[in-house]
Amino acid sequence: MAKPTCPACGTRRARRACPALGQQICPVCCGTKRLVEIACPADCSYLRSAHAHPPALVQRQRERDFGFLVPLFSRLTELQQQIAMLLQTALRGEGLDAPARSDADVEQAAKATAETFETASRGIVYEHRAASLGAQALADRMQALIEEQRKEGARLPDGDVAAAARCIEAGAREAESSLGGGDRAYLALVGRLLKSAEKPRSDASPLIVAP
Repeated sequence: MAKPTCPACGTRRARRACPALGQQICPVCCGTKRLVEIACPADCSYLRSAHAHPPALVQRQRERDFGFLVPLFSRLTELQQQIAMLLQTALRGEGLDAPARSDADVEQAAKATAETFETASRGIVYEHRAASLGAQALADRMQALIEEQRKEGARLPDGDVAAAARCIEAGAREAESSLGGGDRAYLALVGRLLKSAEKPRSDASPLIVAP
């Protein structure tokens, strides 16, 4: 008996049992529509296999990202790494769909943020400004995130914030030469990083908890 036609595309033969649709679909639709058009359950064997054995292209990208991030973040303490991750959430939505943003904007924003908190660590209140309006908008968002966390009780010393911002500055400056991908290589990297690290939070506790 001939196998049924895939209900998702209507052309290829259905060969895989899809628990989300309750019927068989073709391998191509399973691979391309997984978690995009099809709400796959967590216990789907094909979904688990894809996570455990990603396509070679994805695996190579992960290896390049890892090779770039490890030496970059190894210069930071654990708290400073957490702060860097917090600051990078200011870049959410500033990826390939934001033509006015580039890694140069991120570099300038992080530099201005680092200088502001380095000055504050010396007991002087002075806001350093980025060279462009776009970069300054990012700097404002970075600094607002720090203040929000401080209001929620997180202990974020000025020196540690500055060190985290300097790390982002270096990453934005070096990403294109290390990773390729043009003048938004770092923005693309951060997008992948935030997507992989993103988890639903069950409460409104601060992202960084004071020791």
